[in-house]
Order: sequence, then structure tokens, then C-alpha cells
Amino acid sequence: MIVSVCSLMVACKPSAEEQTMEQARQKTIDSMKVELAKQEERQRIVDSMNAVVAAREEKTRTVVVNNSTPATQQQQQKKGWSGAAKGAVIGAGVGAITGAAVSKKKGEGAIIGGLAGAGVGAGTGAIIDSEKKKKGK
Repeated sequence: MIVSVCSLMVACKPSAEEQTMEQARQKTIDSMKVELAKQEERQRIVDSMNAVVAAREEKTRTVVVNNSTPATQQQQQKKGWSGAAKGAVIGAGVGAITGAAVSKKKGEGAIIGGLAGAGVGAGTGAIIDSEKKKKGK
């Protein structure tokens, strides 16, 4: 009975080769944990450096100042005819045609109608422009 208990104890004990393999495996796991910790530390350093760089870029953001003169700004803002100018041209055309059609002296009627139409058209265009400015367009 004693012999069987002793042989059982010897048989359950890991062999030297198995112990060596287990130690090697544990060393590998430990070294991997150390490397992982080093990588995490490096990543924290990189993240903090990126945050510092972003903060510096925010502080040193370039501001562009447009120092153009009012005349230059008006030229840039004007993109087409004003409402008054459009109204004057349209009114002059319509007035000239109407004046020539109504008057017995076609040339004189066209001139008078054109001048009257231009005046009315310019006035109407100016009113439309002022309403657009009030609306904020």
C-alpha cells in the first residue's frame, strides 16, 4: 500500500521538462505584459503631445484681415444693375414705343415717351431697391 501511494505521488508530479516548458510559457506571458504596458505608456505620451500641438495651433491660428478701401468693397459687392437702372432702361424703351405709337409726330413722341418712361421706371426701380434693403436681401 505504501509503495502504491509513493508511486502515485511520483506519477502525479510534473516532469522536469514540463516544468521547464511552463516556466518558459510564464516568462513569455510576463514579457508580453511588460511590452504591452510600455506601448500603453508610449501611446499616452503621443496623445498628450498631440493635445499640446493642437492647443498651440489653436493659439497661433492665423487671422486674415481684409484692409480694402470702401470703393473696392463697393466694386466687389456690385454684381449687376441696380433696380433703378433696370427700371429706367425698361421704362425708356416702353415709353418710346408708346410715345411713337400714340403721337402724330413719331420722333417727337418717342423722345417724350422715352424720357417720361425712363423717369417712371427709375422711380419704380428705386422703390423696389429700398424695399429689398429693408428686407435684408
